[in-house]
Amino acid sequence: MASYNRIILVGNLTRDPQLSYLPSQTPVCEFGIATNERWRDKDGNQREDVCFVDCKLFGKGAEVFCQYMAKGRSVLVEGKLKFEQWSTPEGEKKSKYRVHVENFTFLGSPGGGGGNQGDAASAPRGQTAAPRSAPAPQRGGGYRQPAPAAANANYGGAPMEEPPYEEAPAMGAPGEEPPF
Repeated sequence: MASYNRIILVGNLTRDPQLSYLPSQTPVCEFGIATNERWRDKDGNQREDVCFVDCKLFGKGAEVFCQYMAKGRSVLVEGKLKFEQWSTPEGEKKSKYRVHVENFTFLGSPGGGGGNQGDAASAPRGQTAAPRSAPAPQRGGGYRQPAPAAANANYGGAPMEEPPYEEAPAMGAPGEEPPF
């Protein structure tokens, strides 16, 4: 029987991302996203449902993400849903689902309308990315993590080692045709 595990979310960060390192020195970024759904009930009243999701990002993308993102910023993430279990020091068993992010795209600033008004774009390899205080580029930047097969190849419950990376396609100026 075939299976498929893919999740795409667009939301706002609920807290500042936290960067740490595995014993192999692989960067790990943990953050939370809130997604909102709005609708009108049968009486015409505006209703809203908020979903809070914990996310984890590995590799060079984790450092880039932590450098540019902060609480309240909008982001699109794509990855796989993972089930995690652990025991508390008191012996209580806990579990939750978490998104293991493989790709992300920075979106508009908080309360700024979103869209393609990117907060920051990751620099191509070998170049320095602009600091947080730099003016925002006009198109959303993106950082491409490993291809799905490579990202999952060595995950068996143990922490992932840093997989090989693919370069993101170059983005042109606003109004310019994509390079592909």
